[in-house]
Amino acid sequence: MARYTDAVCRLCRRNGVKLYLKGDKCFTKCTFDKRPQPPGDAARGRRRKVSDRALQLREKQKAKAVYMVLEKQFRHYYEEAQRREGITGENLVRLLEMRLDNVVYRLGFADSRNQARQMVNHGLIAVNGRKLDIPSAQIRLTDQVSFSPRGQKSELFTVVKDNISRKQVPGWLSLDPGQMAGRVLAKPTLVEAEPLFSPNVIVEYYSR
Repeated sequence: MARYTDAVCRLCRRNGVKLYLKGDKCFTKCTFDKRPQPPGDAARGRRRKVSDRALQLREKQKAKAVYMVLEKQFRHYYEEAQRREGITGENLVRLLEMRLDNVVYRLGFADSRNQARQMVNHGLIAVNGRKLDIPSAQIRLTDQVSFSPRGQKSELFTVVKDNISRKQVPGWLSLDPGQMAGRVLAKPTLVEAEPLFSPNVIVEYYSR
């Protein structure tokens, strides 16, 4: 499975905004706070007018970075959002939010989406009681997400359980700290998702 393997802090600097890709570390030791300029010597001290097309591309790149999705898969999400009823931009955000790795992150089982993806890949997560190791799997309404038997034996499970009470879960999810399980109550809205990018601008990018 192809994935981004470079330093994630470069993504924040390249997009000119903090994307919180390292979880709690982004609030303490953050490279972007020290070096907000784009990476590379050529980018330093250079100012030029940014075109509308470049701004649209930047929003798409932000979305891909936040959800750790590569271009081919992101294009697939956009096409699926277009086919569904409703507003394409909202449908796109909803599809990204309903990914298994994102749900694991939103429930507070992981500090970042990247960590959540690793947990899913390693078989630590179960959906409706069955292990599911596909980070991009779409979670449905009423689905229950919890730790698999293997996950419950891991050291990470103990750490997460000790800190789960500090986590804030969005309104479209419910969390049972005692059982260490969460459930999807509704489809996430654009307001609840609080995207760090503009879905409408991404739609404009693909519509040209």
